[in-house]
Amino acid sequence: MKYILILFMLFSTLLTAAEKQVAKEENKVQKALQEAIEQEKKFAKEQKFYQSHEYDLKSHEVDSSSLGNITVPEPIDFDMDKAYQ
Repeated sequence: MKYILILFMLFSTLLTAAEKQVAKEENKVQKALQEAIEQEKKFAKEQKFYQSHEYDLKSHEVDSSSLGNITVPEPIDFDMDKAYQ
């Protein structure tokens, strides 16, 4: 009878530990979900900053007239066979 009682106590302890592990995982999922919801709320609030028409990219364009002075370097004919002889 003792062994059955000890076995029952051990089994119930294992079940309780497994249940706590599942509860911890569910809490992690809930926390991650809540953080994602908060990020979505922030994005919805600041959405105008993420639209492409809000940015002024004209100041970063390259003037095509300044490209005429650039010299194109000659390609180097590098043969790997010569490097390992």
